[in-house]
Amino acid sequence: MDATHADPPARPAKGSLLFPAAPRDFHWARRVQLLLRSLHIPAMALVVGALPFGVDHRTLRGAILATVITGLLLFAIDLAKDAAVLVQGSGVAVLLKLGLLGLGWLQPDYRLLWYLVATFVASVGAHMPGAWRHFSFRTWQVVRYPD
Repeated sequence: MDATHADPPARPAKGSLLFPAAPRDFHWARRVQLLLRSLHIPAMALVVGALPFGVDHRTLRGAILATVITGLLLFAIDLAKDAAVLVQGSGVAVLLKLGLLGLGWLQPDYRLLWYLVATFVASVGAHMPGAWRHFSFRTWQVVRYPD
Protein backbone atom coordinates (compact mmCIF):
# COMPACT_ATOMS: atom_id res chain seq x y z
CA MET A 1 0.00 0.00 0.00
CA ASP A 2 1.32 3.48 -0.80
CA ALA A 3 1.90 6.25 1.75
CA THR A 4 -1.12 8.28 0.58
CA HIS A 5 -3.52 5.51 1.56
CA ALA A 6 -2.19 4.33 4.90
CA ASP A 7 -4.17 1.83 6.91
CA PRO A 8 -6.27 3.34 9.71
CA PRO A 9 -4.83 2.93 13.20
CA ALA A 10 -5.63 -0.41 14.79
CA ARG A 11 -8.56 -0.39 17.18
CA PRO A 12 -7.76 -1.33 20.76
CA ALA A 13 -8.58 -4.90 21.66
CA LYS A 14 -11.93 -5.48 23.28
CA GLY A 15 -11.64 -4.95 27.00
CA SER A 16 -8.32 -3.10 26.78
CA LEU A 17 -10.01 0.08 27.96
CA LEU A 18 -10.83 -1.54 31.30
CA PHE A 19 -8.06 -4.14 31.33
CA PRO A 20 -4.96 -2.80 29.56
CA ALA A 21 -1.98 -5.08 28.94
CA ALA A 22 -0.10 -3.11 31.61
CA PRO A 23 -1.54 -0.70 34.17
CA ARG A 24 -1.76 2.86 32.92
CA ASP A 25 0.88 5.18 34.33
CA PHE A 26 -0.61 8.57 35.12
CA HIS A 27 2.29 10.87 36.04
CA TRP A 28 0.04 12.81 38.42
CA ALA A 29 -1.66 9.86 40.14
CA ARG A 30 0.76 9.29 43.02
CA ARG A 31 0.67 12.94 44.13
CA VAL A 32 -3.10 13.15 43.81
CA GLN A 33 -3.59 9.87 45.68
CA LEU A 34 -1.29 11.11 48.45
CA LEU A 35 -3.37 14.28 48.79
CA LEU A 36 -6.68 12.40 48.65
CA ARG A 37 -5.53 9.81 51.20
CA SER A 38 -4.29 12.59 53.48
CA LEU A 39 -7.79 14.11 53.37
CA HIS A 40 -9.63 10.78 53.52
CA ILE A 41 -8.06 9.47 56.73
CA PRO A 42 -8.84 12.42 59.04
CA ALA A 43 -12.34 12.81 57.57
CA MET A 44 -13.00 9.11 58.20
CA ALA A 45 -11.52 9.44 61.70
CA LEU A 46 -13.97 12.24 62.48
CA VAL A 47 -16.92 10.11 61.38
CA VAL A 48 -15.85 6.94 63.19
CA GLY A 49 -14.66 8.85 66.26
CA ALA A 50 -17.97 10.70 66.59
CA LEU A 51 -20.13 7.56 66.54
CA PRO A 52 -19.66 6.50 70.20
CA PHE A 53 -20.68 10.01 71.27
CA GLY A 54 -23.95 10.01 69.32
CA VAL A 55 -23.05 12.97 67.11
CA ASP A 56 -25.89 13.54 64.65
CA HIS A 57 -25.67 13.11 60.89
CA ARG A 58 -26.14 16.82 60.22
CA THR A 59 -23.09 17.73 62.31
CA LEU A 60 -21.01 15.11 60.50
CA ARG A 61 -22.26 15.98 57.00
CA GLY A 62 -19.00 17.68 55.93
CA ALA A 63 -16.80 14.86 57.23
CA ILE A 64 -19.09 12.22 55.68
CA LEU A 65 -19.04 13.98 52.29
CA ALA A 66 -15.26 14.40 52.44
CA THR A 67 -14.84 10.72 53.31
CA VAL A 68 -17.13 9.52 50.52
CA ILE A 69 -15.77 11.86 47.84
CA THR A 70 -12.09 11.22 48.58
CA GLY A 71 -12.69 7.47 48.86
CA LEU A 72 -14.51 7.36 45.52
CA LEU A 73 -11.78 9.39 43.84
CA LEU A 74 -9.06 7.13 45.24
CA PHE A 75 -10.87 4.04 43.97
CA ALA A 76 -11.58 5.70 40.60
CA ILE A 77 -7.87 6.36 40.06
CA ASP A 78 -7.04 2.72 40.82
CA LEU A 79 -9.77 1.56 38.44
CA ALA A 80 -8.60 3.97 35.73
CA LYS A 81 -5.12 2.47 35.94
CA ASP A 82 -6.48 -1.05 35.49
CA ALA A 83 -9.87 -2.49 36.43
CA ALA A 84 -8.15 -5.82 37.11
CA VAL A 85 -7.51 -4.38 40.57
CA LEU A 86 -11.04 -5.59 41.37
CA VAL A 87 -9.82 -9.20 41.45
CA GLN A 88 -6.49 -8.47 43.12
CA GLY A 89 -5.81 -8.35 46.84
CA SER A 90 -5.92 -4.56 47.10
CA GLY A 91 -9.20 -4.26 45.19
CA VAL A 92 -10.80 -7.13 47.09
CA ALA A 93 -9.86 -5.35 50.34
CA VAL A 94 -11.58 -2.17 49.08
CA LEU A 95 -14.69 -4.12 48.05
CA LEU A 96 -14.77 -5.88 51.42
CA LYS A 97 -14.41 -2.51 53.17
CA LEU A 98 -17.30 -1.07 51.13
CA GLY A 99 -19.44 -4.08 52.04
CA LEU A 100 -18.69 -3.58 55.73
CA LEU A 101 -19.53 0.11 55.46
CA GLY A 102 -22.79 -0.86 53.78
CA LEU A 103 -23.59 -3.17 56.70
CA GLY A 104 -22.97 -0.25 59.04
CA TRP A 105 -25.41 1.86 57.08
CA LEU A 106 -28.01 -0.93 57.09
CA GLN A 107 -27.54 -1.77 60.77
CA PRO A 108 -27.25 1.54 62.67
CA ASP A 109 -27.15 -0.21 66.06
CA TYR A 110 -23.93 -1.94 64.99
CA ARG A 111 -22.55 0.89 62.86
CA LEU A 112 -19.53 1.53 65.07
CA LEU A 113 -18.56 -2.14 65.03
CA TRP A 114 -18.89 -2.43 61.25
CA TYR A 115 -16.98 0.82 60.68
CA LEU A 116 -14.17 -0.30 62.99
CA VAL A 117 -13.89 -3.63 61.16
CA ALA A 118 -13.88 -1.72 57.84
CA THR A 119 -11.08 0.49 59.19
CA PHE A 120 -9.11 -2.63 60.15
CA VAL A 121 -9.59 -4.11 56.65
CA ALA A 122 -8.56 -0.80 55.06
CA SER A 123 -5.43 -0.64 57.19
CA VAL A 124 -4.42 -4.19 56.27
CA GLY A 125 -5.23 -3.52 52.61
CA ALA A 126 -3.10 -0.38 52.56
CA HIS A 127 -0.06 -1.94 54.22
CA MET A 128 -0.01 -5.54 52.99
CA PRO A 129 3.03 -6.71 51.01
CA GLY A 130 3.04 -6.12 47.26
CA ALA A 131 2.70 -9.82 46.54
CA TRP A 132 -0.59 -9.82 48.45
CA ARG A 133 -1.77 -6.51 46.95
CA HIS A 134 -1.27 -7.83 43.42
CA PHE A 135 -2.35 -11.41 43.97
CA SER A 136 -5.06 -12.15 41.42
CA PHE A 137 -7.95 -14.28 42.60
CA ARG A 138 -8.82 -14.82 38.94
CA THR A 139 -5.48 -16.28 37.82
CA TRP A 140 -4.32 -17.36 41.29
CA GLN A 141 -0.91 -15.71 40.89
CA VAL A 142 0.85 -12.41 41.52
CA VAL A 143 0.25 -10.38 38.39
CA ARG A 144 1.96 -7.05 39.05
CA TYR A 145 4.74 -6.66 41.54
CA PRO A 146 6.28 -4.40 42.76
CA ASP A 147 4.17 -1.21 42.62
